[in-house]
Amino acid sequence: MAPITWLDKLETELNVDVDWMDPEYIKSMLPKIRFHDQTSNQLWVDIQLGDASNAELLKQTAAELKDQGWLAIYTRMAVLMCKKNIDMISGRVLLQTLPSKAYDTEFTLSHARLYDSEFRRAGISRDRFCIKIPSTGPALNAAKILQQEGIQTLGTALFGVPQAVACSQAGCLYISPYYNETRAHDLPELWPNVKDPATEHPNSPRVVQILEVYRALYKATGKDQPLVKNASFISPEEAMAAGEMGCHSATISHTPLLSVDPLRADKQLQIALDAATKVDYLADGGKALDAAIAADPAAAERLQVALELFTGGENRSKEKIEKVLATL
Repeated sequence: MAPITWLDKLETELNVDVDWMDPEYIKSMLPKIRFHDQTSNQLWVDIQLGDASNAELLKQTAAELKDQGWLAIYTRMAVLMCKKNIDMISGRVLLQTLPSKAYDTEFTLSHARLYDSEFRRAGISRDRFCIKIPSTGPALNAAKILQQEGIQTLGTALFGVPQAVACSQAGCLYISPYYNETRAHDLPELWPNVKDPATEHPNSPRVVQILEVYRALYKATGKDQPLVKNASFISPEEAMAAGEMGCHSATISHTPLLSVDPLRADKQLQIALDAATKVDYLADGGKALDAAIAADPAAAERLQVALELFTGGENRSKEKIEKVLATL
């Protein structure tokens, strides 16, 4: 009998998702594990867009949609690359609206609807995909409309309770709190490498607060709350902590685990749960949410950095597509 791995144990505690789009990698994990969802972001889409295995598909798609602009090509390619993985997972594939437009409600809405149209064209039903929406006031107002239209959403780039409450008010299916800030994956000095992440990691209290708020909201309203899909892990122990804290799922990258020196992060901002749940964060275009984020320096900085990081991937994809278009 094969030894039980940390991944095996984690799967008994929550849903294990894959945060990567390479079909060969996902296939290589079968039958050891069949991931539930496949998540992604602009960085992962850009990497796959530049992979040699997708070169001909990109050229063909660009030729078909050359008169509709780079975004139409990008969106169709992202969906077609997800289609390669849909039969190797049991749940949903997830794609993210443009981070460069995270504060534009109408653009976020139109891009999500374009994804919906492309998924339909690819033969992927709404119960097999979900659209990742940046957790800003304007974007979550778009998420609320999408949910009403039957398009499931996930609130991403989420770093605190106000964003989580806003996602609940929007009716999101999922949220993805970032356990580590995005820079920690490349800058070891920003990673709080602790022995017991569930009790020692500086972001664990935020995750626990979110779970407590959702329990309180469910008790008060009887309304189902977003499922917590924790993300941005650097070590297996951090993913295990998601199970210990009671998260619904953990989405885990393919990248090798890093070995870095520990650093304690600043003391986290404590938010009064009652006050947080009584604010309408989506009112007036989401101004209350954006103000709450601005009042939390750690969350504000991490949100800005995450959006800038993903926008970099978005811009590189645009350049790749425009380069192909120039050859047609």
